[in-house]
Amino acid sequence: MCATCGCGDETGTRITVPHEHPHDHEHPHDHEHPHDHEHPHDHDHTHEHPHEHPHEHATETVTLEQKVLAKNDLTAERNRGWLAGRGVLALNVMSSPGSGKTTLLERTIADIGGQRRVSVVEGDQETMLDANRIKATGCAVVQVNTGAGCHLEAEMMRDALTALDPEPNSLLFIENVGNLVCPALFDLGEKSRVVVISVTEGTDKPLKYPHMFAAANLVIVNKADLLPYVDFDVDLCTKYARSVNPDLRMITLSATTGQGIAQWYDWIAKQ
Repeated sequence: MCATCGCGDETGTRITVPHEHPHDHEHPHDHEHPHDHEHPHDHDHTHEHPHEHPHEHATETVTLEQKVLAKNDLTAERNRGWLAGRGVLALNVMSSPGSGKTTLLERTIADIGGQRRVSVVEGDQETMLDANRIKATGCAVVQVNTGAGCHLEAEMMRDALTALDPEPNSLLFIENVGNLVCPALFDLGEKSRVVVISVTEGTDKPLKYPHMFAAANLVIVNKADLLPYVDFDVDLCTKYARSVNPDLRMITLSATTGQGIAQWYDWIAKQ
């Protein structure tokens, strides 16, 4: 159980390469944090006093959250070292559902895949739909299904890297689970973080989800071809985003038409 957000047990995670039979990874490593609270009712006394001690519960929650994130960060650093040793540039792409992450990756692979080897880790709670779309481009891909989990974690990333085995000096995209909250908390070992929003969403997204935008290196405003038909203010959204992260790079593009896409490729090249 994730103490930071209450999402499902990570042991339900499945790592699958398209066209292979899905299987459950039992993770040979020790899961120390889920067993810290295995028997919450082993108390000899009967709790006859009518009141609770909320400060004690708050302290336990903070301690457990620190343990979860500390363990994740340690694994993330190992992932980062493994990727750096191979010269693999890993970009963690995050967004709410429906922003166009997969469409952006499909176009990116088609446009620059001939210049540099590209592979993808796909994160979703269920299905192989996005992995199959990426597979159709000819790109190496592995699907991570998180079950009830709402984000990828460093251990999932480690197992995905083992299954994917990206080539040295290649480009790796990590398409995180669609969610603007929890993925911001979990380092996977990536080089940079990219947040994708679309003009069909609200201009005020950066104010509503500040932790995600504060953690980002780049924000892509996608579906620019729809700007004439929606009430979305790019300049105001940029202002909001930079109010929580002054160093943010902002790019407005359309993954469907290709409008502004060259800025995205230039940014990747500079990484």
